[in-house]
Amino acid sequence: MDQTDRALLKELENGLPLVSEPFGELGVRLQISGTEVMERLRRLKENGIIRKFRARINQRQIGILANAVVAWQIPDTSSLELHSQFASFPGVSHCYQRLAVPGRWDYTLYTVHHGRSRTGVLAQVRLLAGKTGISNFVVLFSTEEFKRIPAVRIGETGETGGEFL
Repeated sequence: MDQTDRALLKELENGLPLVSEPFGELGVRLQISGTEVMERLRRLKENGIIRKFRARINQRQIGILANAVVAWQIPDTSSLELHSQFASFPGVSHCYQRLAVPGRWDYTLYTVHHGRSRTGVLAQVRLLAGKTGISNFVVLFSTEEFKRIPAVRIGETGETGGEFL
């Protein structure tokens, strides 16, 4: 990576500019062409410097105001088919398994749900409970959204540094 690559990554930390030619705009800022911006991004991706290039949506701005993690108490005899039902259910953005803490926290499967209202999310969860036959669960709504930033950022000097929140 050269200094231009580092400057490009630093610019991208704030997202793509909301203009008709975002790569061209980045090029103007970096004093290179939009084509060179795209070539550099392609090379950085091929070399594993950039793992993903994707949109990050501000949920609140599009009306997604209710977010919840649901902890499910699943029988020890549960099958992969049951887990697949949870993971593939419409409205579930994440589904993962964790070990229980016997006698303190017996929930082992977690789903994450998003909706326009708590009522809507709760209806989604009840529907999932009915479909799977699992009735022991806890719904944990988020109360505050923290700023999402990459774990590694390009510092003022152009060097990478871990900033973990």
